[in-house]
Amino acid sequence: MNTRAILAIVRKDLKVAIQNKGVVLPIIILPLILFVAFPWIMASAPSWANVAGTSLSNIDELLARMPAGLLNELSGYTQEQQMIVFSLVYMLAPMFLILPLMVSSVIAADSFAGEKERKTLEALLYTPTTDRDLFTAKLLGAWIAAIAVALSSFVIYAIMANAAGWHSIGRIFFPNWMWIALVLWVTPAVAGLGLVVMVFVSARAQGFQDAYQIGGLVVLPVLLLMVGQISGVMYFSLGVALAVGIVIWLLDAVLLWFASKSFRRGELITKF
Repeated sequence: MNTRAILAIVRKDLKVAIQNKGVVLPIIILPLILFVAFPWIMASAPSWANVAGTSLSNIDELLARMPAGLLNELSGYTQEQQMIVFSLVYMLAPMFLILPLMVSSVIAADSFAGEKERKTLEALLYTPTTDRDLFTAKLLGAWIAAIAVALSSFVIYAIMANAAGWHSIGRIFFPNWMWIALVLWVTPAVAGLGLVVMVFVSARAQGFQDAYQIGGLVVLPVLLLMVGQISGVMYFSLGVALAVGIVIWLLDAVLLWFASKSFRRGELITKF
C-alpha cells in the first residue's frame, strides 16, 4: 500500500472540498441549526408556553406513549425539565446521526463525480497508485472529515445544551452514556456507511448533483430511527446505541467488501 500517495490524495480531496461552497455550506448550516439554535429554542419552549398561558399537555401526551425505560429516566425531573431533557438528550439523538452521514456523503459524492465535472479524473486515474490505494484514499478523506465535524459539533452541542437548560435544571445533564456510545461507536459507523455508498455511486454518476441525489437514499434508515423514537416504538438508550452500531458496522463491512471488489479504474477511464 502506497501510504504517501494515499495521504496526498486525501489532502487534495479535503482541500478541494473546503473550496467548494456546495460542500461547505451544508456542513456549516446544519450544525448551526441543530446544535446551536435548537437547544435554546427547546429550552425556552416551556417558558414561552407559560407566558402564552398554555399548558404543557402536549409533552405529557407525547411522554405517555414513550417506553417505560425512558419514563424511568425522566422520573426525577419536573414537567418543564422533562420536556428539556427529552428534547435535548433523547429526541435529538437520531438526528445527530444525520450530520456524519451528510458530511461523508457530500464529500464522497464530490470524490469521483466532482472530479469528472472538474475534468481532473483522467489525471488522477493515471497516477502511480493501485485500485486499492485509490479506493482507500477516497474513503479515508471523507471519513476523517465526517468524524472531525461530528466530534466538533458534539462538543459545541454539549456546551449549548447545558447552557440552555441551566436555568431550569441547574446542573450539567448532558451528555449521558448513551450519547458517549452514540458519538464514539455509532457515528464512525454511520459515516462509513455514507461514504462507502456514495463513493460507489459517485464513481458511476455523471456529476456531483446526480451522485448526491442518488446516494441521499442512505439517510432513510436514520429517518426510520427518528420516527421510531418520536412515535414511542423505541428510545435511544445505551443498549440501543450499541446494538445500532453493531448492525451498521456489519453493514459497512459487507458494502465495503462489495464496493472494493467492484471498483476498477479501467471502467472509470472508459466511462470518462
